[in-house]
Amino acid sequence: MFLDFETLSPRDTYSWMINTITPRPIAWVSTISATGHTNLAPFSYFQAVCSKPPTLMFSGAVNRHGVSKDSVINVGQVPEFVVNLVPFALAESMNLTATPLPHGESEFEKFGIAGAPSSRVRPPRVAAAPVAFECKLDRILNFGEGPSSSNVVFGTIVCAHISDTVLGPDGQIDPAKLDTIGRMGGDNYVRTRDLFTVARPR
Repeated sequence: MFLDFETLSPRDTYSWMINTITPRPIAWVSTISATGHTNLAPFSYFQAVCSKPPTLMFSGAVNRHGVSKDSVINVGQVPEFVVNLVPFALAESMNLTATPLPHGESEFEKFGIAGAPSSRVRPPRVAAAPVAFECKLDRILNFGEGPSSSNVVFGTIVCAHISDTVLGPDGQIDPAKLDTIGRMGGDNYVRTRDLFTVARPR
């Protein structure tokens, strides 16, 4: 099979990308608007970018009406956000926050998700998240125009909250205890407990 991405429709392009680029880590992003309304939404177009400075990114698609995600709108108003990692235990709660809500209605309140104060940014973090990265906006890059285009948000990590429950005896992350999930195609997810080791060449 050969796919010509220059001729595929945006819908088909999206389908092929999300079903082949797997598993994708999930950024559960909390933001706050200029008027103080919180937002919590998941993004699977998410990745670490650089460790010096410590930088990550998430990408929010523009909807069919040409409107950006609430998370992106909020970051434009208050240039801070928190990336909460999603373990298996929080998968259902995370999925609920993908529900389209009117701008300004809080997913924390709507779905009974407990928040906790952040240390250096204004948006709250998810209290039960095993890892939460507090970030300050570096830049937003816009790719494309109109529906199905995207706003890519880059943030500098200023601090992190890591639960002691996901640390091993060496004080480092134990992947089995962290138990994060990854996004596959469609409604499918994967747990990250099925590990194997391949030593890097020296």
